[in-house]
Amino acid sequence: MSPHTPSAFLPVHRRRPAPDYGASPHIVIAGGGVAGLTAALALDAAGFERVTVVETAPAIRPVGAGLNLMPNAVRELDALGLLDALEAGALRTRELRYYHRSGGLISREPRGLGAGYLWPQLSVHRGHLQQVLAGAVRARLGPAALVTGVRVSGVEPTPDGRPRLRLEHRAGAVHGRASLEPDVLVGADGIRSTVRAALHPGEGGPPWNGMLVWRGVSRMPARAVGSFMLIAGDDRQKAVVYPMGRPTGPDREVLVNWALARPAERTCGAGTAAGEVERFLGDWNRPVPVETFLPYYEGWEFDGVSVPDVLRAADSAYEYPMVDREPLDRWTHGRTTLIGDAAHAMYPIGSNGASQSIVDARALAHALARHTDPEDGLAAYERDRRPVTTALQRANRDQGPEVVIDLAHARAPHGFTDIHEVIPAEELAAIAGRYAATGAFDPATVNQGSPYDVPLPAVR
Repeated sequence: MSPHTPSAFLPVHRRRPAPDYGASPHIVIAGGGVAGLTAALALDAAGFERVTVVETAPAIRPVGAGLNLMPNAVRELDALGLLDALEAGALRTRELRYYHRSGGLISREPRGLGAGYLWPQLSVHRGHLQQVLAGAVRARLGPAALVTGVRVSGVEPTPDGRPRLRLEHRAGAVHGRASLEPDVLVGADGIRSTVRAALHPGEGGPPWNGMLVWRGVSRMPARAVGSFMLIAGDDRQKAVVYPMGRPTGPDREVLVNWALARPAERTCGAGTAAGEVERFLGDWNRPVPVETFLPYYEGWEFDGVSVPDVLRAADSAYEYPMVDREPLDRWTHGRTTLIGDAAHAMYPIGSNGASQSIVDARALAHALARHTDPEDGLAAYERDRRPVTTALQRANRDQGPEVVIDLAHARAPHGFTDIHEVIPAEELAAIAGRYAATGAFDPATVNQGSPYDVPLPAVR
């Protein structure tokens, strides 16, 4: 593993001079989430001096639930000097277990360092990750580099290929509008990206697969949740539960992330006013009582981890539709491109949403630093990243590595004594290996080191 820095907000490598574009280009990033903030840090480390992140929310707050960062993403954050700060509020994921809903263990896989990677896999609260990234942006690029309360409301091309942005700002009763023509625009504004809509008008909203997802965070005694990440279920519904921090306090409690998925029992829009389906699909944080879905998971216990007990310990719960985006055949138009969910939103399977966004950010900065023409740099970035993420989008629609649960249920719906009589060990290993190879996060590939460090001969 590469050496850590004494300060969490100092880059590992000396900041490099920017490539010779003439005057330093102004790069605007629409969206202050994981993808956008990481892109700002990666661009700064590559020598770009004029980077601005605009975020719709009035402030960057530690909200959301948990996520897993795969070793390939942790490698890139380590290269940016962020690993120490990130690990201070995260947990190294050492094992992943798949279970059939009957309680039978399908497989147990070492993760991170235990699987031979040079970097760990991390379970972390999204809010902690975003706060670490935002703090680093302000410390390295300056407070003015991160502008909150500003929304990109439209994008138009100019004759020279640069984007013209329409910006809206609201602070209380004050509502302002402005326009801006940066040299490069990066759309990191999520699954309902305004930038993507401008590049692909008429695409419409994200398609729904009929599944509902419930998520939340609980605080529980460490002994009640174990030290592993579990994914359990059958061909109809699933549960994901994992701790995401070290035990604290006299009761040695830990934060536990959980997410559940099950087909909706109602048809959103049936007998409702026109547009209600669209409103439902656009509401990612609809609070619901735990009692709404708890009965579906009664009796689910896996090696001492009781899913109902985890759910009852939650302060709140949220419901949202499982949606993704259709793969695009083009991300880049002139000097505008997409990263993260704006480019390739995928189902929450395989711990790849945030991880691939982080890799996008580093790849983008690397490509721009290697090319004096920004359009050439953006095209090189897309050639590198779009095939990989498109393959992952499609793999996740086929359940990704979680397909082992569906196979176990199809072959032994009432449970089993020995999983290898149901799914041979070779078949289980092949499924996991194939998915890792699809996303280029198998140990051999990751341990070669980051392909996105900017070599000195590449800059001017």
